[in-house]
Amino acid sequence: MKYLINETTKEERTKLVYKALGISMSDAEAPSSKTLALANEYIEGNMELEDVQKKVIEMHKKGFEENE
Repeated sequence: MKYLINETTKEERTKLVYKALGISMSDAEAPSSKTLALANEYIEGNMELEDVQKKVIEMHKKGFEENE
């Protein structure tokens, strides 16, 4: 499947994000508002999925480090 913004429509990106969120929520808590905002940036075509993933991982690492 294609994931780049220039290879997908907004509808395809929306479906991809909803499917990914559904899968992740089946075994974890709901995503934070910051994570949802980043996902929306991908849906709107403002940020590539790879960049969203990097930012989410960075947010989680920072949260983990703060809780140590």
